[in-house]
Amino acid sequence: MRRRRLAPLVAVSVTATLAPALATSTAAAAPAAALSTASASPSAAKGALDRYVKQKPRWKRCHADTPAEFECATVKVPLDYRAPTGKRLDLAISRIRSTAPDKRRGVLFSNPGGPGGQGLHMPLGMLDSLPASARQRYDLIGFDPRGVGRSSPLSCGLEPEEENWLRPYKKETFGQDVAWARGVADKCRQKAGATLPHITTRNTARDMDLLRAILGERRISYVGYSYGTYLGAVYTQLFPGRADRFVLDSAVDPGRAWRGMIQWWAEGAEPAFDRWTGWAAGRSEKYGLGDTAKEVERTFWSLVAQADEKPIEVDGQPTTGDDIRSGMRQAVFSPEYASEALVELKKAAAGEPASVERLAAFTDAGAAGEADAVPGAAPGAAPRSAADGDEVPSDNMTASFWAVVCGDNSAAWSRDPESYRRDAIRDKARYPLYGDFASGIKPCAFWGKSVEPVTEVANRVGSLVVQNEWDSQTPLPSGQALHATLKRSRMLTVLNGEGHGVYPSGNACTDDTVNGYLLTGRLPAKDVTCEATAESQAEARRNRQQDELPGSPLPQRLPDRF
Repeated sequence: MRRRRLAPLVAVSVTATLAPALATSTAAAAPAAALSTASASPSAAKGALDRYVKQKPRWKRCHADTPAEFECATVKVPLDYRAPTGKRLDLAISRIRSTAPDKRRGVLFSNPGGPGGQGLHMPLGMLDSLPASARQRYDLIGFDPRGVGRSSPLSCGLEPEEENWLRPYKKETFGQDVAWARGVADKCRQKAGATLPHITTRNTARDMDLLRAILGERRISYVGYSYGTYLGAVYTQLFPGRADRFVLDSAVDPGRAWRGMIQWWAEGAEPAFDRWTGWAAGRSEKYGLGDTAKEVERTFWSLVAQADEKPIEVDGQPTTGDDIRSGMRQAVFSPEYASEALVELKKAAAGEPASVERLAAFTDAGAAGEADAVPGAAPGAAPRSAADGDEVPSDNMTASFWAVVCGDNSAAWSRDPESYRRDAIRDKARYPLYGDFASGIKPCAFWGKSVEPVTEVANRVGSLVVQNEWDSQTPLPSGQALHATLKRSRMLTVLNGEGHGVYPSGNACTDDTVNGYLLTGRLPAKDVTCEATAESQAEARRNRQQDELPGSPLPQRLPDRF
C-alpha cells in the first residue's frame, strides 16, 4: 500500500488568561500575566507566569539562505498552563519587522494550517503577499505550534505505513484497521505520554497570548488558514480583549472539531461531484465522458469497478478503485481538473499512453493535497531554521496531528470499534466517493480522555471569514458555521471560487477587502460576495499542482488538512 501522509485540518476552560496589559504603548515592557486555574490560586499562577513574560528573545538571522531581516528565536512556554512551574517546552518563533516603525500598529501573527503545519517561515510568505502599506504597519510573526517542527517536536515513533490513515472500509480488512488504530494510539502513549495530553489547540492559543506578552503587545492581529481558522477562533474565545484584526481563511466549523470536520470531506464532495458531471456533460465533445450527467457518472464508476477488479497502471503504480475514489474526492472541486484527469485515466485503463501530470490526482503526488491535509492546511516540508542542526522526527506532522484531533475533544470519538464499522458502511452508501474513508476507525478511538473541556466558540470579537464556494477541505457550510458563531464577524464568499485558501489570489475584490481590513481595522458594513476570476482560478490550480497554500512559501504536503 502506498504511503499517504495526513493532511492538515484542521480550543479549549480551565480558564487560562494572560492579564490585560498595562496602560502603556506597544513599545513598553511586556505586560504582566495572570493565570486562573483549578489547581493554583490566581496570585500564585500570576507569579509563575511572570518569569515566562520576562523572557527576552535572542533574535538572530534564521539561516544564511534566508533574508537578513528574517529573524528567529526560541522562548519557553509551560507544558501545562494549570501547573506553570512544571515542565517547559521550546517555542520556535520568527519575525520580520515593520518597514516603517513610525507607522507601526503592532504584530501580525499567522498560521498555515494543520494541525501539524509548521509556521516558522510564514512571515516570508506574508512578506510577498502583503501590500507595502501593510508591511509598514506590522511586525510579521511566525511560530511552529507546540509539538510541531522546531517547537519541542512530538514523535510517536511511527513507521511510514503506520502514518497511512486513508483506509476505506472493507469487511475483510476491518480487523487490521482496528489493530492499526490501536497500535498508533499505543505508540503515541508510550513514547510521548506525558506530553501528549497538552498538545492541544487551547494550549497553542495560550502560547500565542504568552508570546504576545513577551513581545510587549497589548493585542495581536492574525491571518490563519484552514486549521489556523480554528486556532484563531479559539484565541478569540479565550482572549477576546487581545484580538485586534483577525482574518480566518478557509474556515473550520468549530462545532465539528474534529471527527465531523473529517466527515465534511465526504459530505462536501457529493455536491461537487454532481456539479462536475453536469459540467463535463456540457463539454462532451471535448472530453468524451458522456453526453449527460448520468453518462459521465457511469463512466466514472465503471472505471472504479474496473480498477477494483484489476488495478489500473498509473505512472508505474497499480491504482485501485479506492485510489480513484480518494483522488476524485478532491479533484471534483475543479471540474476542469477532474475532467482532464478522468480522460487520462480512461486512456491508462485502455492501455494507451496517458499524461502522468494529469493523472496526478490518482497518485501519491496528487493525493498529497488530500491525504496530507485534514480539514485545514499545512506545509509538510520542514524548512531549515535557526535550529538547523536539529532533526524533526519524520512522523512529527502525523503525531502532532493526532494529538490535536484526538485530544481537543475526545468525546467526539466513540470507544466502540463496531460503531465505526456501522458508520463507514452507512456513509459509503450516503457519500460514495469518500464516506467510508472519512467515517472509518481512527486512532482517536483508543486515545486518552481530553484533559480540558471542549472550547465552545461563540463571541462578538470582530473578524473576517474568507471562503471559496468550492473548497475541498473546508466546504462552504463549514465557513458559514464559523461566521455564525463569531457574532460580529463578516464573511467574504468567492462565488465559483475553487481551491483551499483564498488570500492572496490576484482577485481584486477579495484581496482589496482583506487588505483594507488589515490596514484600517474596519470590517465591511455587510457580508461581501466576490466572483471568482480567471486569474484567481488559475492561481488555485497552480497551488493544487504545487501542493501549496496561499500565503505560505512552502509545499503544502497535507491533503488540504485543516
